[in-house]
Amino acid sequence: MSPTCEGYLSKRYAARVDANQREIVEALRSHGAFVHNFGKLDLLVGYNGLWHLLEVKDGDKPPSAQKLTKDEIIFILEVENRAPIHLVRSVREALDVVGITAEIG
Repeated sequence: MSPTCEGYLSKRYAARVDANQREIVEALRSHGAFVHNFGKLDLLVGYNGLWHLLEVKDGDKPPSAQKLTKDEIIFILEVENRAPIHLVRSVREALDVVGITAEIG
C-alpha cells in the first residue's frame, strides 16, 4: 500500500463532510481560490494557475477518526502517480498547500 494511504484506511464507507471543511473552503475562497466539492476526494482547488486535490480530515479528532475510506484510498491509488493529493487537517495546512501565505485569524 502506498505511504500516502498507509494507516488511514477506514471501515466506514458513507460519505461524510469533516467539521472543518466549510471553514477551509471559506478561507480558500476568501483569498481568491476556486474551490469545488470534488466527489471522490473532498476538494478541487484552483489557485494561481495551478490545480490541487485536497482530502480534508478534521485535525481535532483522534487519528482513528481521520482514516481514509476505501473509496478514497482507491481513488488515491488510481491517480497518485499523475497528480499529488494533499491530506489537510486545518485551514493553515490547506492555505499552505495552495501557496497562500496570508495570516489567518
